[in-house]
Amino acid sequence: MLVRRKHALRRAKDEDDPISAGARRYEALGRVMAALATEADFIESCRDLTWWRGSDESWHLEWRDGPFASEAAALLAERLAAPGAATAAGPGGAASAVLDVMGVRFELHAIDPMGADRVRARPGFWRLAEALDTTRRTNARHPWEELLGG
Repeated sequence: MLVRRKHALRRAKDEDDPISAGARRYEALGRVMAALATEADFIESCRDLTWWRGSDESWHLEWRDGPFASEAAALLAERLAAPGAATAAGPGGAASAVLDVMGVRFELHAIDPMGADRVRARPGFWRLAEALDTTRRTNARHPWEELLGG
């Protein structure tokens, strides 16, 4: 007697499957961008933050001013702290660093970086934390008062 199966056998997810590889690549980008979005210092100090997909299925992130690329790589490795989620894939310096996130290569490029310490010390740099600090009592107007014209 011949028994027909109602459901076809499901294929196991394969690392070489183009659909799962593409999904992993975009999930890694989403995690990196979410980690950067939580860092107001990084976002506020960078000009022209851009990203694009590389020809070798990697991602490239580039910004002007702001922290060194090695500082950004360390920040991402700290924020994506799940075991094996983010590791340094090569030596990092002021202008470039390479990071591996979920098996996806990220190349970080900083154009004319200032470094995180210099960004924090820069006079006139408006900081979100200062704007929201209403407990600080000074004779000068608060940054939020200046923004609102009060």
